[in-house]
Amino acid sequence: MIDFRIASNTNEYLLIEQLADSIWRQHYIPIIGLDQVDYMLNKFQSVEAITSQIKEGYQYYIIYFEEAPVGYLSILKEGSVLFLSKIYVSFDYRGNNIGKGAITFIESKAKAEGLNTIRLTVNKHNSAGKFYERIGFINKGPIVMDIGGGFVMDDYVMEKKITL
Repeated sequence: MIDFRIASNTNEYLLIEQLADSIWRQHYIPIIGLDQVDYMLNKFQSVEAITSQIKEGYQYYIIYFEEAPVGYLSILKEGSVLFLSKIYVSFDYRGNNIGKGAITFIESKAKAEGLNTIRLTVNKHNSAGKFYERIGFINKGPIVMDIGGGFVMDDYVMEKKITL
């Protein structure tokens, strides 16, 4: 059973921070290195960063699988598009269709807002890009974003059209 619960307090933001620390260190150190992982965790995945992002309109959800917190996602309405800012699942729980369940949940959120496009960015070397393509996302091309600290995000922009 997969459940998505909106994060709305500091304890839940702390849980997301802890999930991010574990997931990111396992997955991203081989892709972008320890220094950039440390920088990005602090800048984008800390309690302070999450609190700030929520004030800007982001919604964070903790993903539960059989009542265990196994990941998180974040979305933001940007005009006529739902931006999928973050979606991460713990390695120990991959293969349980949690990612597909999360995309279905995100699609329902987009439909509820009258939005027919979901957009995300994914690191060019992240295997998740293939997952997104398999479930209907189209690679719209590269984007390089300076995120400060001497680091850049070297990503692809991906979009999925959904039927309202």
